[in-house]
Amino acid sequence: MAAEDLPSEFDVVILGTGLVESVVAAACSRVGQRVLHLDRRSYYAANWASFTFNGLLSWIQQQQDDTQPEETQDWCDLLEEGEELIQLSSQSSIRNLQVFTYTSKEDEVEEASADSVNTTEEEQHGPASQDDDSNQENLENHENQEENKENQVNHENQEENKENQVNQENQEENQENHENQEVNHESQEATITEGAEPEAEQPQSPAIPSQSEPSRKKISFAQLEKEGRRFNIDLVSKLMYSRGSLVELLIKSNVSRYAEFKKVSRILTYRNGEVEQVPCTRADVFASRQLSVVEKRKLMRFLTSCIEEKDDQSAYNGRPYLEFLRDQKLGENLQHFLLYSIAMVTEDTPTEVGLASTRNFLRCLGRYGNTPFLFPLYGLGEIPQCFCRMCAVFGGIYCLRHSLRCLLLDTATNRCKAVIDSRGQRISCSHVLLEENYVHERKNVATPPRFLSRAVLITDSSLHGSDSEQEVSMVTIPPITEGAPAVKMVELSSSTMTCMSGTYLVHLNCSSVSSAYQDLSPLITTMFSTPESHDQGRPSVLWCLYFNMEDGSAMEVEGHDLPSNVYVCSGPDGELGHEHAITQAELIFHKILPEEDFCPPAPNPEDILYDGGSAPSSGPEEEPSLQLEV
Repeated sequence: MAAEDLPSEFDVVILGTGLVESVVAAACSRVGQRVLHLDRRSYYAANWASFTFNGLLSWIQQQQDDTQPEETQDWCDLLEEGEELIQLSSQSSIRNLQVFTYTSKEDEVEEASADSVNTTEEEQHGPASQDDDSNQENLENHENQEENKENQVNHENQEENKENQVNQENQEENQENHENQEVNHESQEATITEGAEPEAEQPQSPAIPSQSEPSRKKISFAQLEKEGRRFNIDLVSKLMYSRGSLVELLIKSNVSRYAEFKKVSRILTYRNGEVEQVPCTRADVFASRQLSVVEKRKLMRFLTSCIEEKDDQSAYNGRPYLEFLRDQKLGENLQHFLLYSIAMVTEDTPTEVGLASTRNFLRCLGRYGNTPFLFPLYGLGEIPQCFCRMCAVFGGIYCLRHSLRCLLLDTATNRCKAVIDSRGQRISCSHVLLEENYVHERKNVATPPRFLSRAVLITDSSLHGSDSEQEVSMVTIPPITEGAPAVKMVELSSSTMTCMSGTYLVHLNCSSVSSAYQDLSPLITTMFSTPESHDQGRPSVLWCLYFNMEDGSAMEVEGHDLPSNVYVCSGPDGELGHEHAITQAELIFHKILPEEDFCPPAPNPEDILYDGGSAPSSGPEEEPSLQLEV
């Protein structure tokens, strides 16, 4: 919408299109509030956004160039009596951007092969100009070559007959071996049935590709740029718990109809230098080769006991969760799986928090698949846009590349009564929402911000096992050295519509200890193949981005010197789920409209009655659900 067309009065003005702001905008618009939703950027979702590969390159360039502070202007001529001006200025929450390209800039492999073909042709044909004597010699040589070919064919036929005879003998020998193997297998099964419990099956070592196998064609940077529209690269690294607050809100509000989702197919963990699959469901536990029969029974017994709170568990409140696991007589294998891959906490996490995380994991299992997680097709940036769409359907007005310059405070009531936008228009409003980048200078207590370390990789193969383009993996990585942070990794295949075929998109996230490069590059060098790696048998990193992002969970919503009807929305936090953002959005909504329902169900388009229309025929109501891509 053009800025000149903006009305001069709204109920709610929102600056920023992050997840929290977008959910509040949709909730307010749904119950009849007049909403103006602005963003100074040219794209939706702010720090929750997804970009094509070329769009991400532009975003990186913009972040590196965006060091100049915004110019302040004098808006005193728009003030009325009894009003005070509060200037707004934004600060970037992104730090320490570093980009590495490990693949070739151009298609060097193709060029090299083309040169090879041309050289071979020259060697075969030779110079074009020859004298008559040379032609005669060539003719004689050609006849000799034909004769040699006939002899060679006869020789090959003899060799083939010999090979067929040998193959026949080998087939007879293989048949005898196969019969012997069946007899041995039956005797082994009888021994296991009659004897004691079997020991755990040893995990099979991954097959080493032979030198005769064709090598995978290296993808060049030019190809990544050419196929850039096939990428949807998130700035945040999160998943959706199948029974988490975001999924429940999507279903309740009927916003889920604007998006599709894919099940996370497996949970992996990094241990002892190897990537292993974590058994989640009962079937996974009993099919696991990493656990003995005794460990499988202990794990199932422990998980069953965790579902309900018990008095003996409360005795460990305030004590480390790892201590609780040890006292349950669980071995190191089970402690690792439960601590890092199921509860997804650290060794010093209090027991009550660890148990709550374990229960949440178990509660979400089985709703949509064999893991607790979902991922939206085309990336997480789709979710804020879905809520923006709902807001627009119910009358919300959107303007990108449009911002606010200042708030107008009524000194008598300490409330914001109007705002001035970037075009100098005065807009009256009852409530204002701001993303946290605009209020850093208004904090009551100058606490240093906390940051998250992020890395985004484009690789040429999967970390574990199969290179199936249907796999979506969650990888948990404990600290690899003392003092290092625990890392959560999400590996996405092309079936999620976030990367081109033949590549994988890998997101890494952890709490910052230092810069993102210092926090994550040692792990990436260990788990992937880069120029700094010693092991070249792992997935190759084609392109890599490091950056630090401010941790939204460290932001205090109430800790700002702002009018009572101005609310601050935090950015992404470091947790895997979206509980912090959805909880904050609901809290802000109820401060604005305490008597209204938060995001009530929106009607389907076919259920809307128009003037003169008749009500649709009543039938059995279907339970709301998500659209899952299989």
